[in-house]
Amino acid sequence: MADRQHTIHLAHSPDADDAFMFWALAAGRIDTGDRRYVHELGDIESLNRRALAGELEVTAVSLHAYAYLADRYALLAHGASIGDRYGPRVVARAPRPADPHGTLGAEGVVVAVPGELTTAFLALKLYQPAVRHVVVPFDRIEDYVVAGHADAGLLIHEGQITFADRGLHLWVDLGEWWHGESGLPLPLGGNVVRRDLGDALMRDIACDLKASIEYGLAHRAEALAHATAYSRGLDVARTDRFVGMYVNAYTVDYGPTGRRAVAELLGRAHRAGLLSAPVDIRFVTAGT
Repeated sequence: MADRQHTIHLAHSPDADDAFMFWALAAGRIDTGDRRYVHELGDIESLNRRALAGELEVTAVSLHAYAYLADRYALLAHGASIGDRYGPRVVARAPRPADPHGTLGAEGVVVAVPGELTTAFLALKLYQPAVRHVVVPFDRIEDYVVAGHADAGLLIHEGQITFADRGLHLWVDLGEWWHGESGLPLPLGGNVVRRDLGDALMRDIACDLKASIEYGLAHRAEALAHATAYSRGLDVARTDRFVGMYVNAYTVDYGPTGRRAVAELLGRAHRAGLLSAPVDIRFVTAGT
């Protein structure tokens, strides 16, 4: 548990969208009362693994990883990264084949993926269960594919909008595919809070996170200037575009559609045999 002064260790990925939403909290722009946040940065797959060990009070995780964390963590209803008709992208050196689904399931075809607990990987397995993969750090996948070490790569974060600069071709946008399958946006990442903190403190943390997101959106230029330092070479216009993709109305609050999307994604994964058990999804909302 956090101590009496409520020192809370909070972790998120070093990416422009997370930097944007946590900026006000990190910069002391909102009143957090007696709650002091210690910020840590880590790539999403590392944070997924740390959450499995229960190391952090609050952390960003993949929604896929949450399936294995629900007994210890609750989902904060604020801070989600949800792609509405867009999401992780499968790209390759070769032009898009007539049947990407069949090609990705063909023997000998290997896809570089950013981690087996990422939601991108879960969506890829739902799209093509027979896909073969190799795990590569998310920020090295483009280089890995360009060098010919894998036939295709599964891109998350800013790679979704920069791949063409490397001469790579889009084969599948998994967010677009998911919308066609379900009629829903694709929930990719969220923030979780450890249940042993107790209901009152979990609600207060939810309030702080929601306030940080809303402050950033209300002071977009300042928040964007901060986020640009985490955009790994994107110019301001592309950083703005990327932040706009993943800091949106669903980020302020999942809302009914976002919550339904989480339930549908994890439910389909269970029915497909990709998750061994149904997931007990609990949301903690600011003020409730």
